[in-house]
Amino acid sequence: MSTRKRWHRYFMDIAEKVATRATCDRKHVGAVIVSDKTILSTGYNGSIRGAPHCDDVGHMMEDGHCIRTVHAEVNAVAQAARNGVRVDGATVYVTLLPCWSCFKTIANAGIKKVIFSEIYGTEKEFQRLALAAKATNIEILHLLEETANATVADFVSIHTYDIVDYRYSRDSDEVEENN
Repeated sequence: MSTRKRWHRYFMDIAEKVATRATCDRKHVGAVIVSDKTILSTGYNGSIRGAPHCDDVGHMMEDGHCIRTVHAEVNAVAQAARNGVRVDGATVYVTLLPCWSCFKTIANAGIKKVIFSEIYGTEKEFQRLALAAKATNIEILHLLEETANATVADFVSIHTYDIVDYRYSRDSDEVEENN
């Protein structure tokens, strides 16, 4: 039996390594855009190219969020664009569930699958992502931790994910409260 990592774990491990370059200490996030098992682009959360970093000059806070940084997913898409790399139909591995703004960038870039390792955001934000993912045919998957004797699927789809008090049904456009 092979001890090689599965592709999804391999790319998520790379996203985690990319996150170590982040320059906002509030949260280190990394993203890797992949197509056909080939890395197309990477990104981490950091300031606008050439601007001061949170690590150097502090945070620029607004409504509880640091707005000095560009998120990892957006930086990965921007890096691909700067280098003329097409990401249409690709998969993005990201260490944190994308926020709404990042999801919109991912969708408009033509990325068709999002694989994340850590949940982020509120119930309302999660609902919005689930509904938008369905509407845009973007698959969002939570990469579960691998165990030595794993026999179950590696992923939980956002379409069937049970989070806090809400469950999204792929057969309906409604998000229903669980009782």
